[in-house]
Amino acid sequence: MKALTPGRFVVRIFPFVIFFAAAMIFCPMIGRVPVDFSRAFDPAIPREINSDYTLLFVLRFPRLLLAALTGSALAMAGAAFQALLRNPLAEPYTLGVSSGAALGAVLAIKLGLDISLFGFSSVPLFAFIGSLAAMGLIYLLARGAGGLPGSILLLAGVTISFFFSSMILFIHYLADFTENHQMIRWMMGGLDIVGYKSLTSVLPLWAIGVAALIYLSSDLNVLSFGATMASAKGVDVPRTQKATFLFASMITGAVVSAAGPIGFVGLIVPHALRFITGPDMRILVPACAFAGAGFLALCDTAARTIHPSVEIPVGVLTAMIGGPFFLLLLLRHKKRWSERD
Repeated sequence: MKALTPGRFVVRIFPFVIFFAAAMIFCPMIGRVPVDFSRAFDPAIPREINSDYTLLFVLRFPRLLLAALTGSALAMAGAAFQALLRNPLAEPYTLGVSSGAALGAVLAIKLGLDISLFGFSSVPLFAFIGSLAAMGLIYLLARGAGGLPGSILLLAGVTISFFFSSMILFIHYLADFTENHQMIRWMMGGLDIVGYKSLTSVLPLWAIGVAALIYLSSDLNVLSFGATMASAKGVDVPRTQKATFLFASMITGAVVSAAGPIGFVGLIVPHALRFITGPDMRILVPACAFAGAGFLALCDTAARTIHPSVEIPVGVLTAMIGGPFFLLLLLRHKKRWSERD
């Protein structure tokens, strides 16, 4: 394994930091309603009546920050799961965490619950509980004396995902028109928040998960070549597998609870970056944090401006981008497998 010097790390990461910074600066400026920045920052105008300040700092900037948190979490989790499962088509939703979150959300909508805990309102709270339930079930099904075997983990995740999806359909069938509309809208994914309350709920779990995945990236780098080689290199394979599954699922559940299921970010970003940075997880994982944040910020900006009269849910837009990308990726790997045969 090539030594990763601080200089090499900075050179590889720097372009993605610039991309992220540019997205954070320019995305709030774009919208159907222009912002007068001199008026937004004018201390002589009270914030309560300053429409430009409200538009910039209460409406646009909070959702931009949520896009950054969500995009970085999903991209990093995608890279981690692809290394853990040794499957290039794996992404955060492969293991059923998002299905658990969706089940919790639609259940809260159907029951008409009005609960608030740790800054979460009913739907995000139950979505997060659902993601934890899915994570726990998958772990119990997949765990063994040798850690979390990738094939069993994948099968357990797909099974749980299908089961939760059937439960969601059952709840949809029992719901009335208004409840169905709320459920469908939530499951499309969206970042249309007002203020910073949702961010304060997500940020602690996001910070812990991101720090953990960056710390685990060296071990994941070896683990991506197989458990036998990783053990020979001194990696504690069971500990690395369990920690990766826990923290990748945790940050996925945290952001999905606030933003809803936003698919394909964890598939598109890691694979796009591999063409640029290579497969080294020590570079790929932190690069995903910046590139994923900037990518989803751009997608959200396009989603709220591309149509002149309505806002498109960002989950719909990422699926429209991710679907063709997934097919191209599948055809690319099909060609490789054919060449091997």
